[in-house]
Amino acid sequence: MGWADAVLNDGSVSYAELARVFLRLSVTAFGGPVAHIALAEDELVTRRRWLTRDHYLDLIAAANLIPGPNSTEVMIHVGHSLRGIPGALVSGLCFIGPAFLITLALSFFYVNSGALPEVEALFRGIQPVIVAVIAGAGWRLLRSALQGQKLWLLFAFSAALLAATELPEVLVMLLAGLLHVTWQTRAAMATPAFLLTGLPAIPGELLLTAGTPGLGELFLYFLRIGAILFGSGYLLVAYIQQDLVVSYGWLGPQQLLDAIAIGQTTPGPVLTTSTAIGTIVAGLPGALLATLGIFLPSFIFVMLSAPFIPRLRQSASVRHFLAGVHAAVVAAILVTLLGLARTALSDSAGQPWLPGLALCALSLIALVRWQVNATWLVLIGGVAGLLMNSAGL
Repeated sequence: MGWADAVLNDGSVSYAELARVFLRLSVTAFGGPVAHIALAEDELVTRRRWLTRDHYLDLIAAANLIPGPNSTEVMIHVGHSLRGIPGALVSGLCFIGPAFLITLALSFFYVNSGALPEVEALFRGIQPVIVAVIAGAGWRLLRSALQGQKLWLLFAFSAALLAATELPEVLVMLLAGLLHVTWQTRAAMATPAFLLTGLPAIPGELLLTAGTPGLGELFLYFLRIGAILFGSGYLLVAYIQQDLVVSYGWLGPQQLLDAIAIGQTTPGPVLTTSTAIGTIVAGLPGALLATLGIFLPSFIFVMLSAPFIPRLRQSASVRHFLAGVHAAVVAAILVTLLGLARTALSDSAGQPWLPGLALCALSLIALVRWQVNATWLVLIGGVAGLLMNSAGL
């Protein structure tokens, strides 16, 4: 299949349609980056057939190999593939925008009341549905990505590494890609040229002050984080905990935990945690600048890298490299799925949670047998969570 065939509806997707799809994804994409990617696969590849599954895997691989939140960058890449730079802006802003507004509203509620609205019950019902959505998408991506014994071996190797070690996902993906290149060429001479540049240099530490930061200081801090953060938005916690609480004292420990809770329990990108932090530290201007700072590098990196993806496909060595990365991507999805399933399908005592298991099984059947839109299942899961909480389940 040529790259031109990878975009099944090239030129026919309007900006309005693109905006509608990504606005809806933003308000229903609970569960973290892997869940976002799975929901988008169901909507964009399976249902609308805007992209082929192989092309979508390439976009996931590309997003994982550049700094920034990978699920947000996948959405920006999709828009770029369909409608160029304007499409990238539409898809990215529509995916980030509603999540930003929801997070902002919850953050102002928290700042003014010192508490969070009750969202645990809602999210408790959504989690089993997310497990089903990821399982369905993971199975479809697995069948597309693992063509041949070598790729199955790389998949197993990558899954074992990710499960047994704390290696960053990007390193496991690079290793899988290089191993596949070596196997396919029978020599180590085929290292893709674009890898020789290495990872982007991490900028030097900004001059940060203790106490309440200025707006420019807040923006530059999150700009730096957005420029060096690889992989999942959950890694943001590791970056900011030492800085904001211990070193600079911008937040108290409980404030940081509450900001993280807001970011994780609202739909859309997990990095909207930065919105909550900005609101707590400096109100609305802080929320706007922190959000702009952390997401701006993603748009820049995608714009710079997207034009090279179809060209890279013309090289046999790079095709082999991307195939290896695809195997590691599917492995990362599997490892994430297992971790989420343990949380979503267990009760507070660690025992199987029967209502959650039933909800997950029914959702998977609805997705596979009747091809129900995952968006509706997420909404149904949220309502089920509220009802189960009222019934004491």
